[in-house]
Amino acid sequence: MFDDPSLRWLAGQAFGLIALALCVAGFASKRDDRLFFLLLFANVAFALQFAMFRSWAAAAIAALIVLRIHWVRRYKGNAAVMLIMAGLTVIAAVLTWSAPRDAWALAAGLIGTYGMFMLEGIAMRWLLAVAAFCWVISNLLVGSLGGTLAESLILVTNLVTIARLYRSADRD
Repeated sequence: MFDDPSLRWLAGQAFGLIALALCVAGFASKRDDRLFFLLLFANVAFALQFAMFRSWAAAAIAALIVLRIHWVRRYKGNAAVMLIMAGLTVIAAVLTWSAPRDAWALAAGLIGTYGMFMLEGIAMRWLLAVAAFCWVISNLLVGSLGGTLAESLILVTNLVTIARLYRSADRD
């Protein structure tokens, strides 16, 4: 079914738009637990999107992010588990590496791993914003319109939420 390049392109865009809806809802939330829950499903969609574009390193790293989110919910702050996840991310990238563009997905995966395991609240969201920027570049380089829009809107939504959290902290 997905042997036709135009069908793969359309499917990739559709998965990117699904991920967009899930990520914006997550980053608009002030609650970290809701953010993690929605990001879990969004990264399944992102992994499928990158697979449709045959960007295997990005697909593998996005798929690992599903595991990362699950582990973060259980082992938040655990440096050993964070290092295992970072190691798995590097291994996935090495095994699926196809071009220099894969460095952006690797950077996003590693930055997000540190941020999610070791930080919370505003600091975590700042690193996730940097990771989102790396994903924007990765999506641009593979030609994903849906993914580029998704990550750009995630970045903006995340920055708006950071501002909201700063305002809330000022009132307390």
